[in-house]
Amino acid sequence: MNSKKAGLLLHITSLPSKYGVGTLGKACYDLIDFMYEAKLKIWQILPITPTGYGDSPYQSFAATALNYYMIDLEELIADGLLNKEEVENVDFGDGIRVDFNKQYNNKISLLRCAFEKFNKNDNEFKRFIEEKEYNDFALFMTLKKKFMNKAWYEWPNEYKYYSLDCEKNAIAENYDEYLFWLWTQFVFVNQWKRVKAYAVLKGVEIMGDIPLYIAYDSVEVWKYPKMFMLNDKLEMTKVAGCPPDCFSADGQLWGNPVYNWTYMKNDGYSWWKKRIYHTMKFVDILRIDHFRGFDRFYAIDSNETTARNGSWIDGPKFDLFKDMLDLNIVAEDLGVIDDGVIKLMNDVKYPGMKILEFAFDGNPKNEHKPSNYTSNYVAYTGTHDNMPLLQYVMDLSEKEKPIYFTDLENELSKYKIKLNSHNPKDVVWAIIELGFSSLAKMVIIPVQDYLCQDGSSRMNLPSQVSTSNWSYRIENNSLNEELKEKIKRLVNKYNR
Repeated sequence: MNSKKAGLLLHITSLPSKYGVGTLGKACYDLIDFMYEAKLKIWQILPITPTGYGDSPYQSFAATALNYYMIDLEELIADGLLNKEEVENVDFGDGIRVDFNKQYNNKISLLRCAFEKFNKNDNEFKRFIEEKEYNDFALFMTLKKKFMNKAWYEWPNEYKYYSLDCEKNAIAENYDEYLFWLWTQFVFVNQWKRVKAYAVLKGVEIMGDIPLYIAYDSVEVWKYPKMFMLNDKLEMTKVAGCPPDCFSADGQLWGNPVYNWTYMKNDGYSWWKKRIYHTMKFVDILRIDHFRGFDRFYAIDSNETTARNGSWIDGPKFDLFKDMLDLNIVAEDLGVIDDGVIKLMNDVKYPGMKILEFAFDGNPKNEHKPSNYTSNYVAYTGTHDNMPLLQYVMDLSEKEKPIYFTDLENELSKYKIKLNSHNPKDVVWAIIELGFSSLAKMVIIPVQDYLCQDGSSRMNLPSQVSTSNWSYRIENNSLNEELKEKIKRLVNKYNR
């Protein structure tokens, strides 16, 4: 990550396909071709773990498993494991948005059909099983099926409380089910290897993403409860959240279990290190979400109904990362930033993040202004949690507009960038160019901003469960020749 680079942010599920969700198929290769021709070097995606509550990739029930919705059906057809009629007769939704209910109800059934035709004695698959890398995930999914998809804490006690006997019995009694879930991981890994190899061939690096927290109803909390703040009944005593601020008087009550860092320290944070190294096998760069939580994290008693009464608790700080300073990690250092976070960032020296959408408030010291950057940052117009930039500009109030445009034009003048008009699309592209022109070692633009899309294309509205969250998809021919040339001009102009 020595030279300056540019890229785009687009999750795999947002790619076009005939089957209701973006997959590791042709659209991945088409996107990589587009990036190669536009001279973009970094493709940033969201977590590739299975989606959990609210269809969120940040609420997975298995921290190192792989999202079987992303398995490409065309490749299964080519391998003779499905036929076109089986696939074409399935309702995957309207194709405009991902319908996760239909993926759950219909795609898993198709995968089971493909598994029935798969040669279980395939030597490569047998080696994969022996490695036991996805054993925990397959075991957990097997028990989910056995107990009608109930959360693990609602299972009978002989299964609710993990034991080696419980594991052996569950696998022996439901071996085909266990094998099926291992096979989904086997297929994903093989499809991913091909996509990744193609990206390497085209000089495109993939930036992955790892959430800080995992879901309560997850295999890790079930199997390794001592890693979390739970009582003897395996109930959460503390939950994660965010304190009250100017956006929310009650704060944000995320509800995830929080880590027992004292316990984790005793074995050198081995689970966390394995998790990071496992994810790095799939990607070139890894963004760690909510990095500030490693310095101190906000925890709320589990019986609270808002996040008002939480407290800050020390995390592992530098101790967790002292042996991983050579990894290509990006730290999401947004939110409540204090001296402890600043010290942690200085110690690890990972690049932090700056958001251009936040930059033009009239404050000359605003840290998101490019003129205040040093090189060790990744600049974004926005993240998956932000309103697309076009809508943000269109929503500026009459009171905000004079401050915003005066500040923006002042910043643009420092980089000799001309704003043609206050037309929102011109403003978006001027801000994109500002990111390209900055000192930031990487500039990543969400596809929605490259396409100048409005608020209907928003990927996620934080702290709200909605069917529109995480379901955004691009249309087939939206990444066209005109856009490619526009991006390539900026890459060339600013030597990215």
